[in-house]
Amino acid sequence: MRIEAEKKLFTSDDISKMYEAGILDPDDHVELLDGEVVLMNPDRRHSACTDRATAFLTEALGRRAIVSIQNPLVIDIYNEPRPDVIVFKPREDFYSSVDRTSEYVLLVIEISDTTLARDRNKKLPHYARSKVPELWIEDLKHDLIHVYRDPEGNGYSTSLTLHREDSISPIAFPDIAFKVADLLG
Repeated sequence: MRIEAEKKLFTSDDISKMYEAGILDPDDHVELLDGEVVLMNPDRRHSACTDRATAFLTEALGRRAIVSIQNPLVIDIYNEPRPDVIVFKPREDFYSSVDRTSEYVLLVIEISDTTLARDRNKKLPHYARSKVPELWIEDLKHDLIHVYRDPEGNGYSTSLTLHREDSISPIAFPDIAFKVADLLG
């Protein structure tokens, strides 16, 4: 008879303590998914696409929203992903007095080079359950952007696949449009 080892699930408080104790270095890029600490290791194109989305969104939105890069999104004590880009509702205090939770999110963008399965199978259900209104996954391997809107249960009722020649507008900002080719580089 095989006995399964019990897993220790980490919490967001545990992650903070690991940084304080020096177990995690400030330069370590990690996120918390289902109580597991996941190392994020972006390559050059991934980093460039994150910077590209940041520049385009910041320029287009100005002070209408807060564009946050690879910062934690608090979903629950066992899930604190660090999406590549989060567009938050504006706040005068820039979220210095409250956790950045899904109730303030307008758009999440994940840049996927080697992480498409994780982004779709692990992260997407968390975003949907916590009512993130819109998720874009930039699929660098296939040169596509997968768009998910209208959260419902563990998924989204609207799903689009956009190609390089297409354009997209965030549902929160229908007055601005981005070319998929520009976002993918």
